[in-house]
Amino acid sequence: MAAAAVAGSLTAHDRRILTALNTGASSLSFVGSGFIVLCYCLFKELRKFSFKLVFFLALSDMLCSFFSIVGDPSKGLFCSAQGYSTHFFCVASFLWTTTIAFTLHRTVVQHKTDVEDLEAMFHLYVWGTSLVVTVVRSFGNDHRHLDKLISYFDLHPLQAVHFITFYAPLWGAILYNGFTYFQVIRMLNNATRVAVGMSDRAYQFDMKALNRWGYYPLILIGSWAFGTINRIHDFIEPGHKIFWLTFLDVGTAALMGLFNSIAYGLNSSVRRAIHERLDLFWPDRFRKWLPSSSKVRNQQQESELVSLKVEDQQ
Repeated sequence: MAAAAVAGSLTAHDRRILTALNTGASSLSFVGSGFIVLCYCLFKELRKFSFKLVFFLALSDMLCSFFSIVGDPSKGLFCSAQGYSTHFFCVASFLWTTTIAFTLHRTVVQHKTDVEDLEAMFHLYVWGTSLVVTVVRSFGNDHRHLDKLISYFDLHPLQAVHFITFYAPLWGAILYNGFTYFQVIRMLNNATRVAVGMSDRAYQFDMKALNRWGYYPLILIGSWAFGTINRIHDFIEPGHKIFWLTFLDVGTAALMGLFNSIAYGLNSSVRRAIHERLDLFWPDRFRKWLPSSSKVRNQQQESELVSLKVEDQQ
């Protein structure tokens, strides 16, 4: 999707470079997110509600990456199907991050234990919103629906539609995630200060977890900051592309699935499940290359998401 959106006034050589970049980066995201999906399917102990949200995030990333890889057709029905499918699953991806932030906030800040009852609402919110903005995006093929809005803001029709159906909800999700994680981190930080006298080691661990959660909102920002800047540049100087900015736009956007799979998916529960399987089937002569069992026990005490902790207590 990113490569097709930014390739307008570039040379054929530049477009080939961007297409190769998009394919390579999307392939990495496909492998990373596919690995998380595979882990969820293979390891029953991971099928808790909190990791189920991560599974749907990884599934959306995997399908978004797949439709970005399958080709870059210039016209025809396949081009439209590819563009709409990529748009749908990309929007679904960053919407699933808001459900994870909401779950964490509701569990930690509001002390609610009913998040599992909201699963149906999460699906309606994510898939429904993704479908609506994708359908609205199709209106860009008929400018008559947006003539007044376009003339008021002096925008190109496709630019206006793309901004309304993608970048507006994207930055809404970024702002929501940032505000939510700020509240969660502030509350846990205050609770940690109260308990600091009990154990310095516990305090250090909690600070490590807090720092890790603080990086989650930065994933979307890092993935789409250059894309947003590139779109703003298109508004200001339509028809004039900056290759290095477009290069960063395509590369970082296509790597979103890989970033999500590392940050959300490769948590202590996944690492522990993988280690346990390797420990069972790995030959004894190679056992020394595996991490020590004490390290795995330490990983078991970590909590990438507070909701995992709450579910264990229930």
